[in-house]
Amino acid sequence: MTQYLEFEKPLAEIEGKAEELRALARANEEMDIADEAAALDAKAAQLLKDLYKELTPWRKCLVARHPERPHCRDYIDALFTEYTPLAGDRNFADDLAVMGGLARFNDQPVMVIGHEKGSNTKARILHNFGMARPEGYRKAVRLMEMAGRFGLPVVTLVDTTGAYPGKGAEERGQSEAIARSTEMSLKIGVPVVSVIIGEGGSGGAVAFATANRVAMLEHAVYSVISPEGCASILWKDAEKMREAAEALRLTAQNLHELAVIDRIIPEPLGGAHRDAKAAMASVATAIQDMLDELKDKDGTELIKDRRQKFLDIGSKGLAA
Repeated sequence: MTQYLEFEKPLAEIEGKAEELRALARANEEMDIADEAAALDAKAAQLLKDLYKELTPWRKCLVARHPERPHCRDYIDALFTEYTPLAGDRNFADDLAVMGGLARFNDQPVMVIGHEKGSNTKARILHNFGMARPEGYRKAVRLMEMAGRFGLPVVTLVDTTGAYPGKGAEERGQSEAIARSTEMSLKIGVPVVSVIIGEGGSGGAVAFATANRVAMLEHAVYSVISPEGCASILWKDAEKMREAAEALRLTAQNLHELAVIDRIIPEPLGGAHRDAKAAMASVATAIQDMLDELKDKDGTELIKDRRQKFLDIGSKGLAA
């Protein structure tokens, strides 16, 4: 059963009526509802197109958080073969909010790392809703270091509201762990490519997205803080999240203009959750293209390219 977002209620009504007609027809074979159902389908298709023609930043946040949107595990299962998960930070614990390991992408050995939110209530609790603790980032550091040692490209899949802000995480050095992950991303002499598949929240996302090439799905978001958090700080009112979303310039389109990301990956009409297979195919194409752009660079060139990319961020927008 499709889960509809707040702004999709009119669409839910039309598609619901079409399904009711089909249910009646299944119960009574003598009923001919083909024309009525087709008319409703056409109306729903046009409404869906209109709704997604120009999504506001806040609506993009809602789409990026859709519970049926493909998550890291879905992409790994669909796009990578011979995936061998690697667990633990060799220090404290294994953080299930971060998954990663050795795999093949189009038969090329790679290290894949990503945030996993979980696809149902039990899985979301198990994976802490994709909010990593220090041991998650230290696991990522360990895997990136291994990739550098063996000359494996690193592919990261970013989908987190941010690093876990709990007391225990802070006591175990959350900010230091994020900084170490960002540092390791900058200094390994192998290609690093990143795709923001849902939410890219704060330093928790930067720790994985400090890459030679960064791509974002069309309706993903990437920002220093959530719109609700920003509204609570600036206006002392979380209900002003729509204004905050506008001010944060968190959409793929905004960030491409500022050179924060390198490419926008188109999503199926209605978002990645409406056609996960097509969305994942587009991501696969983008990952391969980014790896191809970097394949002829040696370690020194890759490190220099990566550092320069982040020094140049914002230059386009400021010049304009």
